[in-house]
Order: sequence, then C-alpha cells, then structure tokens
Amino acid sequence: MHEKIISIETYPATEIYGVNDSHLNHIKLFFPKLKIIVRGDLIKVHGEKSDIDKFELRFGLLLRHYDRFGALTANDVTHIMGTTEGEEWPSVVEASAPDVLVYGNKGLQVRARTVNQQKLVEACITNDMVFAVGPAGTGKTYTAVALAVRALRNKEVRRIILTRPAVEAGENLGFLPGDLKDKLDPYLQPLYDALRDMLPPTKLQSYIEDGTIEIAPLAFMRGRTLDHAFAILDEAQNATESQMKMFLTRMGRSAKFIITGDVTQIDLPRNQRSGLIHAMRILKNIEGIGFIQLDAQDIVRHKLVRMVVDAYSRDSERLELPFDKT
Repeated sequence: MHEKIISIETYPATEIYGVNDSHLNHIKLFFPKLKIIVRGDLIKVHGEKSDIDKFELRFGLLLRHYDRFGALTANDVTHIMGTTEGEEWPSVVEASAPDVLVYGNKGLQVRARTVNQQKLVEACITNDMVFAVGPAGTGKTYTAVALAVRALRNKEVRRIILTRPAVEAGENLGFLPGDLKDKLDPYLQPLYDALRDMLPPTKLQSYIEDGTIEIAPLAFMRGRTLDHAFAILDEAQNATESQMKMFLTRMGRSAKFIITGDVTQIDLPRNQRSGLIHAMRILKNIEGIGFIQLDAQDIVRHKLVRMVVDAYSRDSERLELPFDKT
C-alpha cells in the first residue's frame, strides 16, 4: 500500500469539494479501490501506486480546470474523472497557454499584454530583485502581483508581502476618519484590487488572516527578515533613501523582490530625495538585480491615459534614468 498527500491550500475548499462534499463523493466513485480521506486543505490517498498516480493526474486536471474557468460543476467532475486511459484529455483542461501568468476569478486570464510587461516577467525569472519603472497605467503593479500569486500557487514562496509608502498625494492623512488601519487602507487599495481579481474572496480573506498575504505600509517593514517571501514595494518613488535601503535589506533566503514606481509622480516633500531614483543609480551594475523601463506604449488603461501621459512628458524635461529603455 502507498500513500499520497495532496494539498489544495491555494484553492477554496468548498469549490473543489462541492456543497456538502458533493464533488468529493462523486470523485470517490471513480476510484473505488482507493481510500480517500480529507482533512481541511489536505487530501490523503491510500492504495496501489498505479491507482494513486491516475488519481493525482486527473485531480490535477480538475484543479487546472478550476484555475481556468473559476468554477467546477458535477458535469466537469464526470467529464474529467471519467476519462478512460487512451482517450484524449478533455479539451477544457488542455495545457494552459504558456503566456498566462495566472488564472483569476471567473476565468480571468492574467498575462503580460505588452513587450515591456513581458520583459518584466522574464526579468523576474532570471533575477531575485527587479525594478520596474514607468508611468501610470502600464501594468507594473498588476503584473507584479500576478507574478507573486503564481509563485505562491506554485509553492515557490510561502507568503506574499505587499507594501507602499503612506505618503499623501495632496491630502492630509491626519484628517481621514477612523483608526490607523482605516487611515492607511486607502493607500493600499490598488493592491487589494489586484488580489481580488486573482484569488477567490474566501481564500484571499483566509490568506490575509493567517499572514500568508500581508499588505502593510512601508514603515511596518523595519526590523524584519523576509524569508521565502515574494515582496512588492509599490509607489516606490515616494520612499525616502533611508526607507528604500531599509526595505531592500529585508530580503531573506529564497525571496523575490519587485520594486515598482513612477519617477514623474513623486509626492515627497521638496527637501527629501526619492529613494527609487537613488537606488537605481547605485545598484545598476549589481548582478542579480534587473531593471525594466515601461513607457507610454505600455499603458493598458483608457486610450486617453496615454495621451495625458504624453502631454505631461512633452511639457517637462524627461528624467535621465540609469538604464537603457531597450
């Protein structure tokens, strides 16, 4: 007898097991020789190795179907689990498109949509730290969050850390209503928005509650070591030089860091220099750190956003960045 343990911790259990375990009970009918025991996010399978291997393959196809379509029905279970050896695998679970970073909610396919976004994806594969700089709407943050979610699902990291400097952009933080969390959450809202596209609500809430995903202001990173983590510093142009140094030196073992920002939208007081510009200048020749420049051609929001960015660019001198745009 053999045993296999399969984890579905990155999936909503009720969606995979079905209401009142209806999907799970249906699955068991296709593998009468196996003893299948479920404990929360873990599935223990006992039986002959050949039967376990067949179960693992088909159950993996079931999860892939959920990744792709964001739903699982009784017919899906029958179609996938009932495929006999030698038949073609159901078309609905063909191998995912190689350029899809992650399948989000309701079948959303998150992928790099421009050349420079693809360069960001490739830079993250070959470097443990990547700086992605460009104007608003170029998908810097969204692509970075997708890479983080993919790494978590693939068990390449154990947690995701998303952080931003809590710097006012023309408003006063002190006058916002509520406690500290209420005051800070608006600054972190774009990060929540991206995650809501890519993770089921119950799973996202669970991850936030148990610390698998942490969204916090930059100041909260001080004194920590981020091991086995995918960390993203967003709006990095609003980090001071000391804050940037503090964040970059949090990097622990088996960690990935992406730093995103727009050097044309610095909200720091005039007497403080941007830590993003400083870091790009002094780190540009270090092996293992990648630099990606996005521009107006990468803007994926409304077409008017590109025109607005171009107009502002023409009206002011371009900042000289410490790396090529190619």
